[in-house]
Amino acid sequence: MNWHNAAHHSSYGKFTQIPAVAKPEIAFSGRSNVGKSSLINKLLNRKSLARVSSRPGKTVTINFFDIDETVFIVDLPGYGYAKIAKSEKERFGVLTERYLKSKRVSLLVQLLDFRHPPTKDDLLMLDFLEESKIPHVIILTKADKLKKSQREKQREIYKRWENVIEFSSETGEGVEELRRVIESHGE
Repeated sequence: MNWHNAAHHSSYGKFTQIPAVAKPEIAFSGRSNVGKSSLINKLLNRKSLARVSSRPGKTVTINFFDIDETVFIVDLPGYGYAKIAKSEKERFGVLTERYLKSKRVSLLVQLLDFRHPPTKDDLLMLDFLEESKIPHVIILTKADKLKKSQREKQREIYKRWENVIEFSSETGEGVEELRRVIESHGE
């Protein structure tokens, strides 16, 4: 798979707008401001393919990125951000839930902030993935922000889950490992 051959394909605000596709879909999920767009940009070796913002809640649609005409990377709206209208929060939730329940996802990449324990929303998502039997990998973002001793402490929190990758959009740690996981599900 040529990771440098990537382009924005489409964005959808309603589930009914999303057409059926014949390519594997690798979805990225996580709370607002966990680093989904930064991770996607690093993974694809691009600076601004996925829109990055310091303001949480910037991704308000499901965004499809075509990778080498082989697989779609799907950027889902973030969850858990309180400073948006309740109606918008509900719309994001319904959009994401319908998408995930549609059985389109070959792999879900669940992002968690390595610096903190999982939030209540993170735990609900992980439970949903297990119950739904959606293949997934957990990415611990912002790994570069932790000292070695802090990492050890945080690893204790996350050791109960399998398929965990420590990741940094700043240093590139975890990029190759995540690419291998995606390639194994993108066939």
